Amino acid sequence: MWLQKNSVFLLLALILFSLLQVLTGAAAFELKKSYIVYLGSHEHGEAATDADFDRVTQAHHDFLGSYLGSYEKAQEAMIYSYTRHINGFAAMLRNEEAAEIAKHPKVVSVFLNKGRKLHTTRTWEFMLMEKQSGVISPASVFNKARFGEHTIIGNLDTGVWPESPSFRDEGIGPIPSRWKGSCDGGSPDFHCNKKLIGARYFNKGYAAIAGPSVLKNGTLNTVRDYEGHGSHTLSTLGGNFVPGANVFGFGNGTAEGGSPKARVASYKVCWPRIDDGECFDADIMAAFDMAIHDGVDILSLSLGSDPADYFEDGLAIAAFHAFGKGITVVCSAGNSGPKKGSVSNVAPWLFTVAASTLDREFDSVVELENGKNFTGASLATAMPQKKFYPLINSLDAKLANATDGDAILCKIGTIDPEKVKGKILVCSRGETARVEKSFVAMEAGAVGMILCNDEASGNEIIADPHFLPASQLTYEDGLQVFAYLNSSKNPMGYIAPPETKFHVKPAPFVAAFSSRGPNKITPEILKPDITAPGVNIIAAYSEAVSPTEMPYDKRRVPFITMSGTSMSCPHVAGIAGLLKTLHPEWSPSAIKSAIMTTARTRDNKGEPMLDGKDFKETTRYAYGSGHVRPNRAMDPGLVYDTTIEDNLNFLCVLGYNQTQIMAFSGARHHECPDAMSILDFNYPTITVPMLYGSVNVTRRLTNVGSPGTYFARLHTPSGLSISVTPKVLKFESVGEEKSFKVAMEVTKPGPSIGDAVLTWSDGKHYVRTPITVGGIKGRVIRF
Repeated sequence: MWLQKNSVFLLLALILFSLLQVLTGAAAFELKKSYIVYLGSHEHGEAATDADFDRVTQAHHDFLGSYLGSYEKAQEAMIYSYTRHINGFAAMLRNEEAAEIAKHPKVVSVFLNKGRKLHTTRTWEFMLMEKQSGVISPASVFNKARFGEHTIIGNLDTGVWPESPSFRDEGIGPIPSRWKGSCDGGSPDFHCNKKLIGARYFNKGYAAIAGPSVLKNGTLNTVRDYEGHGSHTLSTLGGNFVPGANVFGFGNGTAEGGSPKARVASYKVCWPRIDDGECFDADIMAAFDMAIHDGVDILSLSLGSDPADYFEDGLAIAAFHAFGKGITVVCSAGNSGPKKGSVSNVAPWLFTVAASTLDREFDSVVELENGKNFTGASLATAMPQKKFYPLINSLDAKLANATDGDAILCKIGTIDPEKVKGKILVCSRGETARVEKSFVAMEAGAVGMILCNDEASGNEIIADPHFLPASQLTYEDGLQVFAYLNSSKNPMGYIAPPETKFHVKPAPFVAAFSSRGPNKITPEILKPDITAPGVNIIAAYSEAVSPTEMPYDKRRVPFITMSGTSMSCPHVAGIAGLLKTLHPEWSPSAIKSAIMTTARTRDNKGEPMLDGKDFKETTRYAYGSGHVRPNRAMDPGLVYDTTIEDNLNFLCVLGYNQTQIMAFSGARHHECPDAMSILDFNYPTITVPMLYGSVNVTRRLTNVGSPGTYFARLHTPSGLSISVTPKVLKFESVGEEKSFKVAMEVTKPGPSIGDAVLTWSDGKHYVRTPITVGGIKGRVIRF
C-alpha cells in the first residue's frame, strides 16, 4: 500500500514537472510582436551629421540590449531607429519585454505597431479659383500665391507613378537649395525631376506584420505606385497642369493640383492590405522623421485608424514633431460615416478634412417602361441599342446554392447566367466593391446593371468605370425600381449613356461615407476641422493597375475618378501649400485658422449644407467649420495662432505627467500650468460637449492683415445666451495679439446640439468662429 501511494505521488509530481516545463517553454517561445518605443525628441541642430545619427542608433541598441541580454540581440530585434527628430525605435518584442521597457523613467510610451487604412479638374473652378473657361483671375489665390511655387509638399501614401504627365517639370525652376531629400525610388527605371524632387519607401513595419518573406516581392521595394491611390492624392495636392485630362472621355479639361507649381515628394508607407491594415505606424513614424529632415513644408496623409490615446498614436506623435518644425500636417477624416463618433486623426495639431461633393456629376439616366426616369451616376459605356431590355432582380437570378443575402449583393458565384443573359441585372450596394458587382453581371451575360444604394449610402452616388453599361441610383430611387420589379410581370428598362453635367444643385453636400464627430478622444476639440471636394475627383493614376483595381480588368488609364476623404485631404494640403508660398512666415496653426475661419456652411442654393445620407440639414460634426474657400483664406484678417506651448498645456490638462511632457517637448523646458480649462485651448472653433448652467471660454486672435477695428457679432440658437467681452478689438500692427472671453449660459435646457457663430469683422474681413454645444442642462457647475 505504501509503495502504491508513493507511486501515485511520484506520477503526479512528474506530470506537474512536465506541465511546468511546457508552460515555461511556452513563455520562452512566446510570439514576438512589433512594438514602438517612444522616447521623445531629438534636438541635434542644423549641423547634425550621419555620425550623430549613427550614435543615436547605437544608443538605442544599447538601451534595448539591456533588456534583451545583448547588443547583438538588440540589433536583430530592431526594425527602425528613429534618429533625426523623433527619438525612439521599433522592435520585435515579447509582451513582458515591452511591459518592462515601458517602466523605464525615460520612456514616454510603448505601443503596438498598429495598422491604418487608406481613406479611399473641376474642383478648383467650383471653389472659385478659376473660371469655367479655365482662365485664372489675377485676384485668384492661384495667381497671388504663384501656384505654390517654392513650397515643398510631401505625401505619405502608396507611392507615385513618376511617368504621369501630372509630375512633368515643364515650367518648373531649379530645386530649392534647402531641400535635403533624395530620390530613392528603389529601381533603375524610377526617376525624379524638378517637380517630383523626392522619393523614399518604408516597409519594415509592414514586413514585421506580414512576415519578412514578403519583401522578396519586387513591388514592395520601390516607391513606384502599384495601387493608384498615392498617384491620385499626390497629383491632387500638387500636380502640374495637364490639358485634355479625362476619364474615358468624361470630364474633359485641364487637370492641376492645388499647388501646381509646388515641388512634391512621395513617401511610400502603404502596401497591399493584410488583416491589420496597409499602412503601419512604424513605417509612418520613420517617414515623418525623414520628411522633417528633408525639408518639407506641408505633409498630406490620406489614411487613418480608430483614434487612440495621443501617446499611443504613432501618427499623432510624429505629427507633433512636424508641427514643432513649422510643418502643416493635413489628414483625412475617414470613410466610416455617417456613424457618429467615427472621425479619425483627431489630435488638435492635425488638420482633419471631411469630404463633400462638387457641382459636377456624371449622369446616367435609368428609364423604366412605365415612364419613370431616375438620374444615376456612371462612367460606363453605352448600351448596345437604344431600346428597352428586360430587367431582373438579382434575388430572382440567384443560383440554387447561393444565399438570398449574397445574391441580393451580386457577390461572385451567386448569379445564374441562364436567368440573366440579355437582361439588365438589378443589384444592391454593400459589402463587395461596386465595380465587382458589374463584373459579376458581365460574367453572367447581362447587358447592363442598375446598382441601388443601401439606406446607409442614401443619396451618395459614385461614378465608377463599370465593366458594362451601368448606373448607380440613390436609396429612394432604388426602392422605386424594386417596387416596379415586384409589381410588373414583364419589367423593362434602359440605361442612357453617361453625360457630364455642371452647375448641379445642391452642392456641396457632405458625403454619406465621410466620418463624423464628435471627437472620441477629446470631445472639446471639434473634428473634422473642414470639408473639401472628395466625390468623383479626377486625378492621376498608376498605369500598373486597372481602373477597377481588379486583376481581370486589363484596361489602363492615366487619369481616374476616386471618392473618399482621401481625395478631400490633398485638396486642403494643396491650398495650404498656396498659403505657405504667399505667407512663408505663417505657422501651421495660422494656415489652419485662415482656412477654417473663412469657410462657408451654405451650398450653391444659399441653403444650409445637407447630409448626403438623407438630404437633411447636417451639423458641424459632419463638416467642422464648413466648406473651404481658398480665395478668402489668403487674407483672413485675424487668426487663432496656437504655439507648441499651447499644445503642451493641452496635454497637461489631459493628465499627462511632467516627465512625459518634458520628453515630448525635447530640449524645450515646459512646466504645466497650475490651473487651466481645456475649453480655453486656442482653437479656431469652440466646443462644449455638455453645458451645465454656464461657462466662460477664452480665446486669442492675432492680426495678420492691415490695421483695423473688429466688432463682434453673434448668431445664437434658442436655449443659449452668449455674450462676448470685449465686443471691440482694435489692431494697430501685424502680429499684435488680443484676447476675448465668451460667456455662455443655459436659458432653456434640452438635449439637442446648439450651433452658434461668433463673427469678428472690420467691414472687409469676416473671421467666423463656430460654437458647438453638444447638449444643454440646467444645473450650474463651476469651471
